[in-house]
Amino acid sequence: MRKIGLTLLTAFVGGAMAIGTYKVFENKEAASMSFEDRQKVYFASNKSAAITSSAGEVDFTQAAAAVTPAVVYIRTTYSAQAGGGRNEMEDLFGQMFGQRAPRRSTPQMASGSGVIISPDGYIVTNNHVVEKADKISVTTNDHRTFQAKVIGTDPNTDLALIKVTATNLPIVKLGNSDDVRVGEWVLAVGNPFNLTSTVTAGIVSAKGRNIGIIGSENDDDDDNGGYNPFGPTRNQQAPRVNKAIESFIQTDAAINPGNSGGALVNTRGELIGINSAIASHTGSYEGYGFAIPINLAKKVLDDIEKYGSVRRGYIGVNFRELNEDVAQDLGIKNTNGLYVNDVVPGGGAEAAGIRKGDVITKVEGNTIYESSDLQERVGRLQPGDKIHVTVVRDGAEKNFAVTLKSDAGNTNRTAARSKSAEELYNKLGASFQPLTAAQKAKFHVTHGVIVTQVRQGGFFDETETPVGSVITSINNQPINSIADIDKAITNIKNGMVKITGISPDGISFSNTFQVQ
Repeated sequence: MRKIGLTLLTAFVGGAMAIGTYKVFENKEAASMSFEDRQKVYFASNKSAAITSSAGEVDFTQAAAAVTPAVVYIRTTYSAQAGGGRNEMEDLFGQMFGQRAPRRSTPQMASGSGVIISPDGYIVTNNHVVEKADKISVTTNDHRTFQAKVIGTDPNTDLALIKVTATNLPIVKLGNSDDVRVGEWVLAVGNPFNLTSTVTAGIVSAKGRNIGIIGSENDDDDDNGGYNPFGPTRNQQAPRVNKAIESFIQTDAAINPGNSGGALVNTRGELIGINSAIASHTGSYEGYGFAIPINLAKKVLDDIEKYGSVRRGYIGVNFRELNEDVAQDLGIKNTNGLYVNDVVPGGGAEAAGIRKGDVITKVEGNTIYESSDLQERVGRLQPGDKIHVTVVRDGAEKNFAVTLKSDAGNTNRTAARSKSAEELYNKLGASFQPLTAAQKAKFHVTHGVIVTQVRQGGFFDETETPVGSVITSINNQPINSIADIDKAITNIKNGMVKITGISPDGISFSNTFQVQ
């Protein structure tokens, strides 16, 4: 009996050690995994979280119950100088989803929605929900309130990643937006008109919509009384290089002001899109809503969290979308595809052999009908990746393998911080990454962080501190990591913040601002 007992004890201790060792390695590996891979591990170990409902049975109860706990209410506060969170895009498209108060000289407030995608507090929302915000308050479905910090934003897709200091939060499972079909039942979950945790149902009414919202704030088109829900018409668009990526999922699920940044999910409770815009003359629901496909969002969010900026690749062409009228103007037969007005010198297209006058008709073997068919596919890739493009030249098809070239991106990275530092960090309006050994040698410093993004309206924007600057100290405290920034901006004295650093061209600077 003693031998049996000793054997069992040895087996128990060995098993416990094995599990403990596994957990140590599991935690280390998780830090290098994408959000989607982390979720696969999460759902593999949480079988009860699986959804079994199907589109064959029109019953949304299980999907709604699974998703609602992970959709949050976002409340933002803006200084008077920030314009109360309003911008030109909002003025052009009504109130969209964020419920903005009229401009006044006192601090303003706005609201929207967000979706928890990681148990440790990462939340996806729209860029226009948190843009220029000094303070971001997140309220969960179980009425807990947290202060959030902006991890990074990508205005080109209207996405933002924010974070709260919490653990074991409920999450929404990331789906596959490529599998979404027109006519499929979907649910929109968000906080319209401050009505928290609202679920509406509808169908996917179209895919790949390019409605001209992102990057259109500078357009002067005034075809519809100052409000044009679809931007300039195709034949009005002047040839230009547009970095905005629009390939929206269109739905007739009812969405209204406050839904922005909320979840669009299928009947299995999987996140297929982030609600972003509505086509409306009144600012309220008129039958059409638009969501950013989650497959595009995955790449953006992973880049923000891992690299400190969105590593976006570009083909390097200036194109014009074809239809019958444009084809007639150009004197060509093709009525579908993208007419290459010009190629960017030194870009991937030029290197691959694509010329002005070519018509891009396919990407990765898929026919191109609209610009979004190309832009959304490219938007998922990194600089250095190859993409196969088919063009028509002199009536014949030619295939090219284009290596994407990099261009200035967006976004950032961070960690957890105290409530008092959250608001101040957002006031800085910048994102940072620790210096590499090569960067330290280049700037002749032993410590520092590099600025990877400067957001409009923040202190770094006001002082014209450019991306690529090195921050060496804050309030005379050496800075060598994101955690050092947290410490330096917590418990500041006299309400003053002094930031010392080196500009990209090697000139030292020191800027001071008053915390209000």
